[in-house]
Amino acid sequence: MKILIVLLALLGGSTAGADWAAVSKPTVQSPQAHGFYSAGCLAGAEALPAAGPGYRVMRRSRNRYYGHPTLIRLVEALGRQAVEQGLAPILVGDLSQPRGGPMSYGHSSHQIGLDVDIWFRPGPPGQTLTREQREHWELQSAVDRQQWVVNHRFGPRERQLLELAATTPGVERIFVNPAIKLALCQTVTGPRDWLARLRPWWGHDEHFHIRLACPDDSSGCRSQDPVPLGDGCDGALAWVEELRNPPKVTKQTPKRRPPRLPAVCATVLEY
Repeated sequence: MKILIVLLALLGGSTAGADWAAVSKPTVQSPQAHGFYSAGCLAGAEALPAAGPGYRVMRRSRNRYYGHPTLIRLVEALGRQAVEQGLAPILVGDLSQPRGGPMSYGHSSHQIGLDVDIWFRPGPPGQTLTREQREHWELQSAVDRQQWVVNHRFGPRERQLLELAATTPGVERIFVNPAIKLALCQTVTGPRDWLARLRPWWGHDEHFHIRLACPDDSSGCRSQDPVPLGDGCDGALAWVEELRNPPKVTKQTPKRRPPRLPAVCATVLEY
C-alpha cells in the first residue's frame, strides 16, 4: 500500500496532497529543493521557530512552517529589520510542509521550501499572541470588492515592509494583489527598481507572497524566468482594469491537474 501511495504521489495522483500533508517531520538529509515551486519537494527542511525578534508564526496547526534554511534565515532577518524600522511584529503565514510537496488545500506552490506568506495585518505591539490567537486571529483584506486599496489597512508601514522584502538579496519576486501593485505604481517616488519584483497575481489581498531564487546547494531546483525589465507598472494597470471591468461572459477556470513531481520526490516522501 505504501508503495502504491508513493507512486501516486510521484505521478501526481489524487492522493498526493493528502499523503504529503500526512508526513509530520522533515527528512534528516542535507537541504535540497527539488523541482519547481508548484511541482517539487524539499529534503532536509528546517522548522521556523514559532516566534522570534519581530515576527510571529500563525496557524501552526497546519504544520506548514518548514523551509529551506535560506528561507528560514530570510524570515528571521526580515523580523529583525522590521524591529529596527518600527514595522514589527510581522505575522508569518504558510511556508512549506515538512517535506514540501503538493498540499491538500490552499496553495498550488509552496512545494520546495522557498515560498512564504507575510500578512499585511501587523501583530499587536508589545503582546505575545496565545496559541488560540495564532489559530484564529483574523486575516484582513487590504483591497475592497471594487478593487481599490483600503487605506487604513495598507499604508506607509505596509509599503515600507514590501520595499524591505523586495530589496532583500535572494528574493526573486513577491506576489501582491494587482490593486496593491497599481497603488504603489501611482504613489512611489524616488527609486523604483524594487517595484519590478512585485508581481500582480490573483488574491494576495490579505498577505504578500515572497519567493526566493533557487539556492546554490540545490542543483535540481528550477527557477522562474527573471522578472522583466522596468517597474512592471503597465502590466499592473491591465490587471486591475480586467478585475474592475470583468467580461460579461464568465471565464471557465480549467481544472487544476496534479503536478508531476521529480522522481527523487518519491524517495523524499518515503525516507
